[in-house]
Amino acid sequence: MRSMLIDELRVIQREHGYLPPEALRALAERAQVPLYQLHGVASFYPHFRLAPPPAVEVRVCADMSCHLRGGDDLRRSLQARLGERGPSGVVMREVSCLGQCDRAPAASINDAIVARLTRDRLEALVDGAAAGGPPPHAELSPLSSRLQIDPYEPGARYEALRALLASRDVAGLLTTLKASELRGLGGAGFPTGVKWEIVRGTPGPEKYVVCNADESEPGTIKDRFLLEHVPHLVIEGMILAGVVTGARTGILYVRHEYEVQAAILQSEIDACRRQGLIGDDVLGSGIAFDLTIFLSPGGYICGEESALLEALEGKRAEPRNKPPFPGTHGLWQKPTLINNVETFAFVPLILRNGVEWFKRQGRSGAPGLKFVGISGHVVRPGVYEIAMGTPAREVIFEQAGGILDGRALKAFAPSGPSSGYLPASMVDVPLDFKSLQQAGSMLGSGAIVVCAEGTCMLDMALNAVRFFRNESCGKCVPCRLGSAKMVGILEDVAHGRGQRQDLDLINELSEAMMLTSICGLGQVAPAPIKSVITHFPEEIEDHIARRRCPAGVCPMA
Repeated sequence: MRSMLIDELRVIQREHGYLPPEALRALAERAQVPLYQLHGVASFYPHFRLAPPPAVEVRVCADMSCHLRGGDDLRRSLQARLGERGPSGVVMREVSCLGQCDRAPAASINDAIVARLTRDRLEALVDGAAAGGPPPHAELSPLSSRLQIDPYEPGARYEALRALLASRDVAGLLTTLKASELRGLGGAGFPTGVKWEIVRGTPGPEKYVVCNADESEPGTIKDRFLLEHVPHLVIEGMILAGVVTGARTGILYVRHEYEVQAAILQSEIDACRRQGLIGDDVLGSGIAFDLTIFLSPGGYICGEESALLEALEGKRAEPRNKPPFPGTHGLWQKPTLINNVETFAFVPLILRNGVEWFKRQGRSGAPGLKFVGISGHVVRPGVYEIAMGTPAREVIFEQAGGILDGRALKAFAPSGPSSGYLPASMVDVPLDFKSLQQAGSMLGSGAIVVCAEGTCMLDMALNAVRFFRNESCGKCVPCRLGSAKMVGILEDVAHGRGQRQDLDLINELSEAMMLTSICGLGQVAPAPIKSVITHFPEEIEDHIARRRCPAGVCPMA
């Protein structure tokens, strides 16, 4: 019953609009869970409300891409209007990234996500909601041409699965995955074949396959695109993983802002069940494997694999101490394979087209293909399928059409706030694991965020560190206190109160957080400001020594 708590909470909130105390007490009795524990779970996740919501709740994204594309001005404008003559019953708040970075600025109105906002459009949508109008329709990503990742013609899918069931050559499949050099594409980059082999080799009658579709870091939008356009590849990758590892249950963990994408997945799962591709006897093989979707109750920390498992178990999504790792002690302490959406989707392509074909698609000595999301100050933000190892310059100036309004490039984050910022002088760096590591950054999830000339890099570092502070689960002291202290220091600098010794304190805090935080959030939280100190020291000097913001962005005293 514990694993169903979050689904039960979601049902209650859907009925009442929030979680009434009497409904929580009734659920605690049914589930035989202490009320304080249930309240602790409900209060942890941002999707749940413990008090009645306002008539209209507007939450405007405050993070990197929306910050660069006018989200702050949008928020101030709406706040001023609400204070003067706006409709009654409207409450506005900031919110962490909504997964609409290519359509920034974005907001949610009574949980309906709206993007490509202007002041007039947002005000009209708020007025419509206040008048009881219907929520706006969700927007899907356009697809101009066939994707290389999809090896199938329409009507001829799941052939990699059929081939494996016919041959039963699991060892050959693992050898193929290892030879392809496919790595985890959600950020960590762990070799895929090795991970699958670990779970297969761990004894136990009960195992799980989990797809991490909880991309919640600012700039990260590629998984949303893949779920919309190639859900069959993600599902086939998971079924193949089940056959290889011996798992009989697969779970797609999808961020709660992706309800439309979850519906697309559910439609594909239903079709698979009708065709016998999942169920008690997959294609008559005698192998059982079934799939379900779990909608996240919110929070960036849920993207950390062990925190995700805690959420699936109906607990607060607080990362576990490691070791042990999920491969041997995962969901319910059973062997669990966790991979990212993109990683699962590439498996059928590799099996169908072969290792050598896949590796030849890369450049600069890197193997394979990669999906990147690009946002910020570019003409054509969106998701692009590129060769692994493509220089960042090509993605920014060719695929994405260059810098908005003809301005010069100043900086770019190769993978959202976790990667820190690189200067324009490094724009020829190849987008692959090794090259970006050598550049002092990382490929991560491939969330490229671009800053044009005129951007204040201290302001961008503050924005990114504030995101990590807001999304810290609070479990470990270094992250909880360190991220808050880091924000406080940067706010002082931005307001003209900075001192030279602040740089020493930032270095000390960064080292402590990187060495002692339980999970990756605390370990990468200092990356944005550390990269700005490294690559844009003159801006730090201006803010601290001269008490001025060269871009005129910071509210200097």
